Amino acid sequence: MPRVTVRWSDLEDSFHYASAEGIGMNRAWLSLVTGKFHWYSELGDNFEELPDDIDDDSRYAQVPHKNELDLGRRLVFRFVLDQAPELMDDVEDIFRRRGAYGRFKDLLDDNDLLQQWYAYEEKATRAALQTWCDENDVGLED
Repeated sequence: MPRVTVRWSDLEDSFHYASAEGIGMNRAWLSLVTGKFHWYSELGDNFEELPDDIDDDSRYAQVPHKNELDLGRRLVFRFVLDQAPELMDDVEDIFRRRGAYGRFKDLLDDNDLLQQWYAYEEKATRAALQTWCDENDVGLED
């Protein structure tokens, strides 16, 4: 039996918050006692104080950043290899410069692959977060 159970949408929101900036800029934790999520940003606009014991790994699990779960650039390259290997040179070129994700999505849209990307990314994200939940003894409900 899990220590706590959380709604998928709450976990997904916290994951996207933690992944919105570079690793460590935005952070989210899940209380393994109450099931409440706590958010903190190095950029400011923090609306609540973090609990004093937020660093206690027996009481809180930090929600990972997408790059910590290989859901960033590596996922892009896996998708391209799986779905459109003929675009690999273009994608490698895109990811050599800033603003890559926008240009990558434009390339996918031009090749009628954007919806496939979103489905691929969602499936990979759900699987990775389910593994994170299993490792932290967290139950998920839809």
